[in-house]
Amino acid sequence: MASAAGLRRGASGMGVRALCVLVHGRGQSPEEMESHVLRRLFAPEVAFLLPRAPGGSWYDAKAIDPLTEVTRAQLGEALVRLAEEISVLRSDFPGRPLLLAGFSQGACLSIEYVSLGVDPPQALTAFTGCRVGTSTCARPDSAPAGLPVYLSGSDGDPWIPLNAMMAAAINLGLRGTRLRADVFPGRPHEVSDAEVTMLAGALTDLAAGRPPGFGSAR
Repeated sequence: MASAAGLRRGASGMGVRALCVLVHGRGQSPEEMESHVLRRLFAPEVAFLLPRAPGGSWYDAKAIDPLTEVTRAQLGEALVRLAEEISVLRSDFPGRPLLLAGFSQGACLSIEYVSLGVDPPQALTAFTGCRVGTSTCARPDSAPAGLPVYLSGSDGDPWIPLNAMMAAAINLGLRGTRLRADVFPGRPHEVSDAEVTMLAGALTDLAAGRPPGFGSAR
């Protein structure tokens, strides 16, 4: 099913054991997330929702730019939209654990959502993401302690500098999340096979009723 709200894929009905909201990056689409990630993923008991950003972007600025009134407003609207998508999926499958995942700008948006501390997912997987804004910007910082979190990045990524990804890892680590962070030297701006495997393992854990351990080899 496709709509302005995005795509629904994966398990349905009584076969659903876990949920995943997968957020695309700047200039991308749910269809690209389906072809680049979901088609490489084995998760037969998971219902997926892939939201669609109006105009292909969740906000206009680069993630590492200082927050402005415009960026704050755009980011706020995107977070409300993401919260609505999460709420809809949860209402369709009550009681199922949910993993929030994103790539690039979608990863940044997912980190910001978790940092709100409101209706958090049961796990976060952020491929090539960071906090939006700079360390001097006032930002929510309420990621729940104990939340399983996986962050990844590359030393040559053109959109998310490695130091910004690592700053997000430190921030989430200080919040007491159960964090794993991987750096993939030389990886292009994409989701690698190792990262897809990590997501698959996390979803398998959730579907089995256990918190993700993010123990897959890289």
